[in-house]
Amino acid sequence: MKHADERTAIEAAMRAAFPQADERVARFYAMQEYHLGWRDEDLQPASFAPGKLLRPRLCLLSCRVVGGDPRDALPLAAAIQLLHDFSLIHDDIQDQSDTRRGRPTVWKLWGLAQGINTGDGMFTIAHLALHRLSLTGVPPATVLDVLRRFDETILTICEGQFLDLSYEGNLQIDESAYLAMIERKTAALIAASAELGALVGGADEETIQALFDFGRALGLAFQIEDDVLGIWGDPAVTGKPFAADLHRRKISLPVIHALTTSPDRAFLKSLYAQAALDNDSVRQVLAILDAAGSRVYAETTAAAYHGEAFAALDRVQGDATALEELRAIATSLLGRRA
Repeated sequence: MKHADERTAIEAAMRAAFPQADERVARFYAMQEYHLGWRDEDLQPASFAPGKLLRPRLCLLSCRVVGGDPRDALPLAAAIQLLHDFSLIHDDIQDQSDTRRGRPTVWKLWGLAQGINTGDGMFTIAHLALHRLSLTGVPPATVLDVLRRFDETILTICEGQFLDLSYEGNLQIDESAYLAMIERKTAALIAASAELGALVGGADEETIQALFDFGRALGLAFQIEDDVLGIWGDPAVTGKPFAADLHRRKISLPVIHALTTSPDRAFLKSLYAQAALDNDSVRQVLAILDAAGSRVYAETTAAAYHGEAFAALDRVQGDATALEELRAIATSLLGRRA
């Protein structure tokens, strides 16, 4: 399946999970479709970039690697992307983020209550998508196993979000605590994408575990790269304000590194103790991070996790072309700009 065809097939599987809506609740579903890039702010049909579709692509490729038919895994791929998008809708509310993928967030347009309800609806549609696995001929026992692991992953993500929220303003968070948080909040779903795709493809447990390990390491690297972009990313490319994570006083890996190693860490703590960081304060934080080499440290740590991902993939025997595509995806994420 070519990349363009793959993206089209994933979107089609996502659309198939949506019910036929009564006119009275059509706006409820249209707000979800807005977040997915299928509608504009007036809720008219549109086509905006849906993001990387990293997780569903990993799912389909992992299925293919182990000898499965990726078409059988499309409902799972759709469920994974819908779950990811549900988490983004709620994450935007909890982080009070005004924009997502260069557009106003759902809650910013329609309010907190509707934003929460929109996310809840997408969470449910993700499960409806997953149940469509039975229509592709996946054995019932496998569908149940996938559903159990899918829900366990959701709970793990919620644990990560709990840690992330509880860390806000806590300048005592160290690197191990940070890694425990991002392993749950970000890496868990990327790991599950590869794991569950292999499960649907009929892989043995050893191969499923290897692909899970690949996804976990890739997910850790992905989040650390996100931390770098959240501070030094180009707004024209990321769709987010410059140094957005510093304005939010986010405790990310570069900040933790500077708080631990910088001779100016006391001053950094005093800046982060402010109720809000203005542009001058953000510039001062950036200067401290740059002097401490915190960007380089984060990028080096991300590269080490990329190495772990490749090592895990080396344990997998299967379709050589699909394996190379997985390696190519992992390579493309290292040093990414968005």
